[in-house]
Amino acid sequence: MYSIGQVAKRFGLSRSTLLYYDSIGLLKPSGRTPSGYRQYSEADMARMERIAVYRGAGLSLEAIRDLLAGTEGVHSKILNARLTRINQEIQGLRAQQQVLVKLLQNRKAFRRTRVMTKDRWVKLLAAAGMDEAGMRRWHVEFEQSAPEAHQDFLESLGIPAGDIAGIRKWSGP
Repeated sequence: MYSIGQVAKRFGLSRSTLLYYDSIGLLKPSGRTPSGYRQYSEADMARMERIAVYRGAGLSLEAIRDLLAGTEGVHSKILNARLTRINQEIQGLRAQQQVLVKLLQNRKAFRRTRVMTKDRWVKLLAAAGMDEAGMRRWHVEFEQSAPEAHQDFLESLGIPAGDIAGIRKWSGP
């Protein structure tokens, strides 16, 4: 059995967080000492491990409670909804990133960014010895093996939506 302090230390949480988890029914201790202190079992620790993984994925406590209590269908629905929200957030951040790149007129400052643009990508592929036919094969393979990832990659380069549609059509079977 583990004390609340041991659980808190192991998972990097505060004691008050664990008390809150108990109050909302997310993590109830399996027992209590004669003096009323909470005690957590190995099963409680395993549950807390799952909670920590779900929190690391950015899920709300309500979603975590539903995941821990739910069926496989609920599990998939909640995780897919979170993934969709993350993809939307990433798309929004990419748009902000591209605005900042445009505002950064200073070439030196731009070189220090982690931004990959279409021009930088094409130059990199060409420098690696890839010709136009090789680039097309690359796009075709990417589109066939992971179409959504291909879309995300093209968006990350700051390519306008119309141009992306053209590239994906050109890359299709």
